[in-house]
Order: sequence, then structure tokens, then C-alpha cells
Amino acid sequence: MKEEGHVLVIGAANLDVKGRPETALVRGSSVPGVIQSSLGGVARNIAENLARLEVETVLLTSVGDDDAGARILGQAAGSGIDISEVLISEGQRTGAYMALLAEDGALDIAMDDMGILTNLTPAYFEERYTLFRNARVVAIDANLTPEALETVLTLCQENEVPVCAEPTSNLLAERLCPHLSRLHMATPNVPEAQVMCGDVFAEADREAAQAAAAHLVALGVDVAIITLGKHGVVYADAETKGHVPAIQTYVVDSIGAGDAQAAAIIFGLIEDLPLDECVRLGVAAATLTLRTQETVRPDLSIDLLYDALTI
Repeated sequence: MKEEGHVLVIGAANLDVKGRPETALVRGSSVPGVIQSSLGGVARNIAENLARLEVETVLLTSVGDDDAGARILGQAAGSGIDISEVLISEGQRTGAYMALLAEDGALDIAMDDMGILTNLTPAYFEERYTLFRNARVVAIDANLTPEALETVLTLCQENEVPVCAEPTSNLLAERLCPHLSRLHMATPNVPEAQVMCGDVFAEADREAAQAAAAHLVALGVDVAIITLGKHGVVYADAETKGHVPAIQTYVVDSIGAGDAQAAAIIFGLIEDLPLDECVRLGVAAATLTLRTQETVRPDLSIDLLYDALTI
């Protein structure tokens, strides 16, 4: 990994609308609850977390020339993200994500509207070759089209830049399957890992999850991180493997916790920390995010992250 340069983050930036019920959900009817909007998108979330951890971060995404797009760009710039190369698509709506949470704050069901990301064409990335050449790490989500994904990975290979991939969802994880040998790190949850390696295992089965992480490494991923929800995280690379337990905490909102974890692990890798410490930082960042209604914790800092490192 290069000693200098930015982290180039590529993928979705959108408006999140989240509802948390105050009673048990009833299909076909409404129940009282709390509905709020916040800024989201896996790539945008990772970028903001990195910027708040004082990492030089450049974001490549597409937003519309609407109020949501302006809100995303204004907040990103204010948090320290370089948005100079973001594509603003005239006459198009900014991406959106709508989530319904369970009473305990866990995700129940969600829908996304990411059509605007088709504007991130191979040509768009090729025209920004210098950003790849000067990057230390590239972090992607799987919202990219297959053609764009191929271009991004090729540019990273040409410039010897490691790629960290967040699979994003079960359906989108399939897009990464042909490219596992080109990924430095992948950070799936259990359903996404099952898609990527073909192993079927329960979230509570730590031994099977550990085997799945090793399987991902055998398939070509340098570092595999699998999130097991309340059961913690397993990890593996060619030389080591391990498990980090979850930090027990009250969950306000689970959206964005995985993105915070991925960003903190990338932060640790940049700092040349051992893999187990990187994963512990990731669990700490996820825990901090679980405790807030925002998709990215607005007061995140290096000091706060290490203060939360209780495992």
C-alpha cells in the first residue's frame, strides 16, 4: 500500500428515509412510530466516516440537480470530503433508500432507488485516471453497473491500488462474484457472504462463519470480514483468522453501522495496524453508529473511536 495519497470512495450517495415503529408491525396496516430522513448511500457513508477519522477522502458518485443532491454535496463538503469530481446529473432525481426498522432498531425491509448511478459510466472513470493513480486505497460499493465495476477494477490493477468492497445487499453481492481475486478486502454480512462463497451458515454459527471467511480467501480475496450481527465479526487472511465479539449496546438504528465498520477497518489498514486491531476498531465504530439515529455518527473522531475500543 502506498504511504501517501487519498482514499478514493466510489458508489452511492442518497437520501435515507427510515421508520422505526413503536409497536409490533402489522402487515397491511400502519402503526405509530418515528420517521426521519438522513443522508446515506454506502459509499457516501464510508467517505464521511473516513473524513471524520481525518483520512484524505475523494468521493465519486452521481446526484441529481435537486434539493437532495444539494443537501448531500453541502454536507459532504462540510465534513471534509473532496466532492470536486462528483457528477451532477441535470433533470434527474438523487438516489433514495427507504427502510422500515423493527422495534429493536434492526432492519426489517428496505427499498432503494439508485437508477442515477448508471450515469457513472466506464468513460466517467477513465477520464479520472489520475485519481486512481494517486490513490492509496479504493473503496467501492456494489451499486456500480457491471461495466463500471470492470473499469474501476481494471484502473486499480493498472495502478496497483488495493480495492476494498462493501457488497451492499444480497442481490448486489452477485456483481462481485466474478472479481473476488481482484479484491483486497470484502466486508459482507451473512446473507451477502453466502452469495459470494456459496456456503450456507447461520449468523450464530461462528465456526461455520469462520470457514466461510477462509473460503472467500481461498477464492482470491486477500482479507475477508464477515459481520455476524450481535454475534460479532469473523475475519481471515492468508496468515491469520479470528473472531471479535460484538459490544453489547442499546440499538437506536442499525442503518450505516456496517459502513462505519468498513471505514474504520480501512483506517486501520492505512495506519498499518495488525488485522485483529483493525477489526476491533471496526466493531467499535459500528457500535458508536448503532447508538445514534444518524446514518453516520456526526461526532465521530479518532479519539472517540479509541475511547469505544473496549474489546
